[in-house]
Amino acid sequence: MDFAYSIVGFFVTGGPFMYPILLVFAVGAAIAIERYVTLTQVRSKNQSAWSEVLPALSDGDFDSAREIVGSDDATISQLLSMGLARQGAVRRREDIEIAMEESMMEIIPQLEKRTPYVGLASSIATLLGLLGTIMGLISAFTAVANANPAEKADLLSASISVAMNTTAFGLMVAIPLLVTSSVLTAKTGEIIDSLEMASVKALNVISARAKQQVEA
Repeated sequence: MDFAYSIVGFFVTGGPFMYPILLVFAVGAAIAIERYVTLTQVRSKNQSAWSEVLPALSDGDFDSAREIVGSDDATISQLLSMGLARQGAVRRREDIEIAMEESMMEIIPQLEKRTPYVGLASSIATLLGLLGTIMGLISAFTAVANANPAEKADLLSASISVAMNTTAFGLMVAIPLLVTSSVLTAKTGEIIDSLEMASVKALNVISARAKQQVEA
């Protein structure tokens, strides 16, 4: 209970800048949670879809592969559906590769959206903490200038201590948001790498089958 009171006291004595920092934390945390849940679901769906379509691709059963990806909403299915649709109309690897690259250009922004805002929230929290401390110090020195000389030292030390609370709170918000931003960026990169790997494997299978048909 004493710990809870100390936290409340720390927040209240920090001054008005504590509230915008708290708001920034709430917004950044909400975005981070939404992005983490979304990316986790995307990764799970991609793994499930890939495990279903890979046997059909390996067997050269492109009609079944088109049916599988056509009935699925995973990002990897969207990518492969573009390539498989082009495979049914053309034979050149370059045309199929271009179709998949176009699909990747649509998918990647969807994976990366809102993630930069988590890092931005971290920077804003740090700057608000510093600004709050500076404003607090300005107020402290202004008050000390008009205070009794005997009370100046005590008044100044107390005012500085309160002003530093804003910087401390800003850093306590900024550090977790910065770490979370790095985690989300890494998670997004892993998904993009897996999509690129799947597209290369699909292209290799399609090219190999097309070569066999030409030789036959």
